[in-house]
Amino acid sequence: MTTLNTGEASLRIDLGIHGMTCASCVARAERALKKVPGVQDVAVNLATESARVMVAPSEQIEARLKRAVRDAGYEPVAANAAIDAPTESSWAGFGPVALGMALSLPLLLPMLGNVFGQHWMMSPWLQFALATPVQFVLGARFYKAGWHALLARSGNMDLLVSIGTTAGWLLSVWLWLKSPADAMPHLYFEASAVVITLVLLGKWLEARAKRQTTSAIRALHALRPEVAHLLGLDGEVDVPIDEVLAGDELVVRPGERFAVDGLVLEGQTQVDESMLTGEPLPVAKTSGDRVTGGTLNGDGRVIVTVKAVGVDTVLASIIRLVEDAQAGKAPIQRLVDQVSAVFVPVVLLLALLTFLGWWFTGHAFELAVIHAVTVLVIACPCALGLATPAAIMAGTGVAAQHGILIKDAQALELAHKAQVVVFDKTGTLTVGHARLTDWVVAPGEDAAHWLGIAAAIQTGSSHPLARAVVAAAQEKNIALPSVSQIVTVPGKGLQGTVEGCDYVIGNLLWMREMGATLADFEAPLLALQNRGATLAALAQRTPSGVKVVALMAFGDEPKASAAPAIAALRAQGIRVLMLSGDNQAAAQAMAQRVGLTVAEVISDVLPGDKAAHITALKAKGQSVIMVGDGVNDAPALAAADVGIAMANAGGGTDVAMHAAGITLMRGDLALVAAALDISHRTVAKIRQNLFWAFIYNVAGIPLAALGVLNPVMAGAAMAMSSVSVMSNALLLKRWKPLAAKK
Repeated sequence: MTTLNTGEASLRIDLGIHGMTCASCVARAERALKKVPGVQDVAVNLATESARVMVAPSEQIEARLKRAVRDAGYEPVAANAAIDAPTESSWAGFGPVALGMALSLPLLLPMLGNVFGQHWMMSPWLQFALATPVQFVLGARFYKAGWHALLARSGNMDLLVSIGTTAGWLLSVWLWLKSPADAMPHLYFEASAVVITLVLLGKWLEARAKRQTTSAIRALHALRPEVAHLLGLDGEVDVPIDEVLAGDELVVRPGERFAVDGLVLEGQTQVDESMLTGEPLPVAKTSGDRVTGGTLNGDGRVIVTVKAVGVDTVLASIIRLVEDAQAGKAPIQRLVDQVSAVFVPVVLLLALLTFLGWWFTGHAFELAVIHAVTVLVIACPCALGLATPAAIMAGTGVAAQHGILIKDAQALELAHKAQVVVFDKTGTLTVGHARLTDWVVAPGEDAAHWLGIAAAIQTGSSHPLARAVVAAAQEKNIALPSVSQIVTVPGKGLQGTVEGCDYVIGNLLWMREMGATLADFEAPLLALQNRGATLAALAQRTPSGVKVVALMAFGDEPKASAAPAIAALRAQGIRVLMLSGDNQAAAQAMAQRVGLTVAEVISDVLPGDKAAHITALKAKGQSVIMVGDGVNDAPALAAADVGIAMANAGGGTDVAMHAAGITLMRGDLALVAAALDISHRTVAKIRQNLFWAFIYNVAGIPLAALGVLNPVMAGAAMAMSSVSVMSNALLLKRWKPLAAKK
């Protein structure tokens, strides 16, 4: 059981539930948990065999929840029992199925013999001896679960199977006992035995498929090392990962996984981050770079300072998000819940009507019973309960493997309806940091000389524009002169002394305040202003006043993936917009570089006003997706139908994951279209699954009631309905992002 504080008013408690078999079981478990005092909300998931309960804090609440589950006829277990269990053989649990086959197949020999004109009817004693162990030993699980369902005044798959097969077995015994001693009556032992065997086979195949749907979570859990190499006074000491503290120094050897989040203190290496970000290429790491727990170290030995451990790590947050998405219910599941609540009683009524209809129309009693049994067997609602969660588990799991974290089932279901995608500009469509795009000096002046002076003055500044100037000088390998008497003028710029001369560097408004003239730079100044660039100047103080010696322009660069991503969204018929706090000229200049038109740009937007623009778009009846960096765009992300946050390299990953319904673990904008694609494909699988789950019953029940099917055929159809739903969902595991398919 997992307990999570979600606020003072409520707790979130996760627990595993063993023994559920169909959608009706889910409904019964939810009703039992909702009756516990203090429970606010319950979501039970058949595919994960788990429950997520929101409760008001109280004494022994966990024990009460476990007791409610047990009283409902199920077994409460640890929340991640299915995931944390040792990896089993693909044939695990097949023993009862194999025994059922061995006992049931001989009962089918007469049926096979009839095809070839042979009469291989076994004696009633032998049929009884083969069928009875299947009915009451292998089928004991159905009786137990069905009995608990009756006690809870509800129904489930087990009740239908146990009633149907018992009726077939009792009918065979009755026909056998009433027949003359020397007669060979037609018995139906093979129907009850084969149905139970087929149901067991279907449940085994279903369990095998479930293990595959949890493979993404298992893979994420496997990324966490059990031991870390702690660097202490006595050198390296191996300690359990649970004993590592923030601030510790750890040694990570070549080929090992980083145990926790931290910063590289010594050494350099290449890190494979593919399992977390989906990025296949290794990333270079050196002193001061951030590393994430679970990523794979390359061929370098590094020492790491621990920054986050346990539930505070990025990997733990990712696992929590994927688990939340897989445990949640999609809105479409409400329809299934409503149907399953009345499904079993309706089926029992239909079976009774079938029996009465055949019997009262003059048919033999045993024939009426067999047709009623067929209705009971084919109508089991296993597939209904698995249709939605199986697809959600497969879809969110494969998305996580490619760096797309889907926070909940609702985001997954809504994303495919997108009509408008709105991008934030800075940090989303652009790389997010300033670059010196233009360095303009007067004719005849040495550009490198003045760039060296500007960089020297700004070397100690943390301002983004100052760092851009220093970076430009470093790229050109310009030697920086010594500087003294540096003074920062807040909101305006810097001043300093270089080689006995006083210089100032700052915005144009400050230059004009000091009386500096820009007459020598009128033409380039006008061109840069029309382009929307951010401008600054370097000026020298002289006896005759302040003289501007260089004009500089700064701009952000669009991401390489921006234009292709926008084109891909347009190709899907989706309208694309850009929100920016820049002035109109700057915003439109960037828009043109990424393939957007003037009409698709909303400029001069304050961070607090972005949400209002999203709300206005939604008010027009459009389904809106907002894509931002997850930090200053949080209100807009929350206002959209679905927010997509770009996890950034600056440490905002955790903020991003909590700000939106979908988080992209790397800055590749192609993942936006990929997220919409996996949403579309997952919802398509849900609809396909629900169609097949319903069609089995809509078509199967009338056929069974009309006598077209026999119990064996019904059992096979019922078992295969669950298997087909799981298999269809597992096809999603083959999905790859569109960019990866090229």
